[in-house]
Amino acid sequence: MAAPRLRLHLACLAVAVGLTGCLRDADAPAVSEPRPPGTRVAASETPQDGEPAAPGPADPCTLLTDEEAERLAGTPLRAPVLARQTCTRTGPVTGPTAQVEVFVGDGAKKFLDIQRGLGHELRSVPGIGDECLADESVIFVRRGEVWASVRLVRLIDPARKAEPLVEAARAVATRI
Repeated sequence: MAAPRLRLHLACLAVAVGLTGCLRDADAPAVSEPRPPGTRVAASETPQDGEPAAPGPADPCTLLTDEEAERLAGTPLRAPVLARQTCTRTGPVTGPTAQVEVFVGDGAKKFLDIQRGLGHELRSVPGIGDECLADESVIFVRRGEVWASVRLVRLIDPARKAEPLVEAARAVATRI
């Protein structure tokens, strides 16, 4: 009887130790807070050679307003979530399924390269930025050296996404 009881205690101890590792201080932020655009970088975060860092691409959550993103999705969206150079707005849990993603900088360019590599047909959209390419659910726009993209995830006919994506790209092109 002692061996099964010992195994039970060891199993409970292992679970307790595992769960303890998942806990965090309630006062500690889960992730670092994003800096508002235009805030200064601390001296400890500047490059080692003494040269100031070049300004990065725009905050992706400022490239489309909440209203523009909702007009694109055709439904109300939840608050934007910033993750590095990506901003994601999702539809309400009650539906319909919707998601608007804005990428800016290297991530947008890499996304475009992947789309091309996968053989997606990209059509040129004239009059937006220095270059604008689109497929049925994503549009890419370049202004200068900076790329941005807007992707719409909706379970609707792709033809219904075309014009709203173009309008979103027009707005983004003025802000990058």
